Amino acid sequence: MKRLAKIGLGLGGAVVLLVAVVAVRTATFKAPAAADLGTIKLAPAVKVDRASAALHLSQAIQIQTVSHQDKADNQLAEWDRLHAWLQATYPAAHAAMGREVVDGHTLIYTWKGSDPSLAPIVLMAHQDVVPVTPGTEADWKHPPFGGEIADGAVWGRGAVDDKGSLVTLFEGAEILAKQGFVPRRTVMIVSSHDEEVRGEGARAAAAWMKAKGIRAQFVLDEGQAVISDNPITGGPVALIGVAEKGYGTLKVTARAPGGHSSAPPADGGGVVTLAKAVTAIAEQPFAMRFAGPGAAMLTSLAPSGPLPIRMAVANSWLFSPLIVKQAAATPAGAALLHTTIAPTMLKGSPKENVLPQDATAWINYRIAPGDTSAGVMAKAKAAVGDLPVDLTWAKTPDEPSPVSSTTSLGWKTIAAVAGDLAKAPVAPGLVTAGTDSRYLAGVSQDVYRFQPVTFSLADTTMIHGTNEHLSLANLEQCVQFYARLIATTAR
Repeated sequence: MKRLAKIGLGLGGAVVLLVAVVAVRTATFKAPAAADLGTIKLAPAVKVDRASAALHLSQAIQIQTVSHQDKADNQLAEWDRLHAWLQATYPAAHAAMGREVVDGHTLIYTWKGSDPSLAPIVLMAHQDVVPVTPGTEADWKHPPFGGEIADGAVWGRGAVDDKGSLVTLFEGAEILAKQGFVPRRTVMIVSSHDEEVRGEGARAAAAWMKAKGIRAQFVLDEGQAVISDNPITGGPVALIGVAEKGYGTLKVTARAPGGHSSAPPADGGGVVTLAKAVTAIAEQPFAMRFAGPGAAMLTSLAPSGPLPIRMAVANSWLFSPLIVKQAAATPAGAALLHTTIAPTMLKGSPKENVLPQDATAWINYRIAPGDTSAGVMAKAKAAVGDLPVDLTWAKTPDEPSPVSSTTSLGWKTIAAVAGDLAKAPVAPGLVTAGTDSRYLAGVSQDVYRFQPVTFSLADTTMIHGTNEHLSLANLEQCVQFYARLIATTAR
């Protein structure tokens, strides 16, 4: 009995100590020091002609630079129109910058700085847009390529992704150029023509820059935004992507004799084999981990969140399984913590009464930092075991990007401008989609992904969807951001 009492006292003491440790760590938990942006001296606001900027975005939307998966369907004359329009609309910026064209229609601008010893900054925004889904045109409040200015916004395909960025970036540069601004640090603008189809434009731009020995202080592209109803804090948060997932599509092919459906083989044929293989792969997901940029975001925002979140993140050594479980409650949350597996396309027989000679599925992977395409392939092969299927990549996969710094001057400058404009805390994040910036990892150690718009979570559904639009308030915020970022980094 005495021994049991001693054990009980020991356990009680351990529990008390554990509670004390958790309480102290929670009470003293603060956001990482990288979030301290007070050392950055920001350039002042500029005067923005909102009506003029809105008209310009409207005009850009009407130029239909639509990237189709089949390049033969692209109307390249529209890209030529856009290039001519940029030159005519922003004469001061074009007079201040040199201009190069690579891979047919990708643009590289260089605004030379007065101090060549300073590494340049690279700002990116692509020219192309995705098609409007056939049959949905009538669902738009305003014609998808009308560029109408109505209800306090500019409407149309590309208003957000990514002509909103392209136009407001040039608006900011034009304002500064008209003021006679001369940067100390060189400013470069890279605008690819085929981002929406994972094309070659950004790769060509990166190759051009590498050939010239250009090494940038940082690269900034689209990717994340200010979320007004962030689920962790309940308020606005400026999320800046410090990495993005890799991208790869696995092609799974089951070959079979084929034949007439009236006499199917005992094993069901290629379609059944394919179904078993796809199911086997999908039922072995990648483990979720409280690590990487997704965890860094939670760690940065937790001090501004409710007590349970602060306590869990402050004591992640104890509560990481609970954190992962809570994050996994939504697909978007789960995607931040692991490599995702998404079967997306199937092909079998062209006729209902014919057994196919081959049945094929395509599985799209978004590969988390820390994983690789080789690891993905190995895991898929292990999952299918001895099933008679071929596994190949549909196209050479893109590996996850490196994770950029949250202590560098580039990070602090971007974050300081974003936080000041949004009046919101700033946190690093992981981009689960893909951007052109991944190809510029060899040009700069630090590649960031942020579009200076303020959206609710519901607003994000219009990107690549119906009724895409950019509010006039967001339009002005974007112009301010780009003008002040250029002036802050390059003065």
